[in-house]
Amino acid sequence: MSGLSDSFQRPINYLRISVTDRCNMRCVYCMPQSGLNLLPRSNILSYEEIGVVARAAAGLGITKLRISGGEPLVRSDLPQLVALLNKIDGIDDLALSTNATLLQAHAAELKNAGLRRVNISLDSLKPERFEQITRLGSLSQVLRGIEAAQDAGLHPVKINMVVLRGINDDEVLAFALKSQQEGWNVRFIELMPVGQTELSSRFVSTAEIRQRLASLGELQPCQPEKGNGPARYFRLPGASGTIGFISPISEHFCFGCNRLRLTADGKLRPCLLADDEIDLRQKLRANISIAELAELIRQAAAAKPERHNLGQGGVTLQRPMAQVGG
Repeated sequence: MSGLSDSFQRPINYLRISVTDRCNMRCVYCMPQSGLNLLPRSNILSYEEIGVVARAAAGLGITKLRISGGEPLVRSDLPQLVALLNKIDGIDDLALSTNATLLQAHAAELKNAGLRRVNISLDSLKPERFEQITRLGSLSQVLRGIEAAQDAGLHPVKINMVVLRGINDDEVLAFALKSQQEGWNVRFIELMPVGQTELSSRFVSTAEIRQRLASLGELQPCQPEKGNGPARYFRLPGASGTIGFISPISEHFCFGCNRLRLTADGKLRPCLLADDEIDLRQKLRANISIAELAELIRQAAAAKPERHNLGQGGVTLQRPMAQVGG
């Protein structure tokens, strides 16, 4: 058990680290087509500052780190951060969330620097539809990125699909078959109504997704190879890959939440779906001690709410999801 816990006695052993609010896509459920008002570069934590926070967190019992964005690979020299984090005592899992458009060029270098695995966002297997959902993306680039991650040994590669009614829900079976035919580890994610009210009618529950998959055979529960998140995993008959379900609305998983989030501009967030933050950037640049930094991390853990309020309707956050780190 982690040495860090919140006021509800949930152990906290996982820190998500956003390195940028910039992204080379404009996915319909994440970001407006015009993009966001980007954070000033001077407000973005340096890799060295991120390393200080990660070392303090590891000293409290954080063992798992995930790098996110925006799109983390648009930030230059990301393998340098991976190498820095990989050297921290106590960190036993180091992962990356990415849209994979730039992954082909960096997968091997990231692996050599110490990255263990990747989660990849992919919401359609149809090129034109993929472009409609992402507004700027190229499906072929993502597929090459997936292949490069597999070749580099970034296992397991997990493929995240946000299921949207009337947009891509007719591809649920095709994604599931990838776990059976090509060994993919696919995760179906319920849409979270955060700031995108026009998409509220697009919600598809996990129960409905599972009902649609019934024609492929009985899903057998299984354990993930590795993972820190809330997904529940299954296998289709004869499949080497897995199918996971992330159900933040219909089956909220807050009771098992084990994470804190560090935003790109140095704010520590106890909960993805609440606006409470603790500013670490100013303290870091005022040469705060590791002991003082550790106390702020404890405060963030203690401030975690019991659960989110998504089931009671949409949530409007002061900061867009791309600036929070997902």
